[in-house]
Amino acid sequence: MTDPARPLDLDPDGLAVRREVLGPEHVDAALGRADDVTAEFQEMITRYAWGGIWTRPGLDRRMRSAVTLTALVAHGHFAELELHLRGALRNGLTRAEIVEVLLQSAIYCGVPAANSAFRVAQRVLAEEQLAGD
Repeated sequence: MTDPARPLDLDPDGLAVRREVLGPEHVDAALGRADDVTAEFQEMITRYAWGGIWTRPGLDRRMRSAVTLTALVAHGHFAELELHLRGALRNGLTRAEIVEVLLQSAIYCGVPAANSAFRVAQRVLAEEQLAGD
């Protein structure tokens, strides 16, 4: 167990990318909820997922978002899909490109998973469109 009073040891590059993709409100809320159970997990995902993978030069953020959306559909992680749909929009994917990613996912991940993903996307894209108006 970690000491709940100790500050989180967060990779600065990973933290910056995580905030840019997911939004500072989400990231700050997740970090604010960190306790002796989740602190090490928050450090790990910030360091390895966001600092180790999302900062690599081999793929741009748009491509990383498309891959991430597909993986989340494949595994049925629809709460995370909602979060990453918003991130995909921040990373420059268009609504049409998101639809294409989900259509591609229907073939390779299964129609039931894509059906659930489209429900999430329909809601998120409508909310984001309203927020942009």
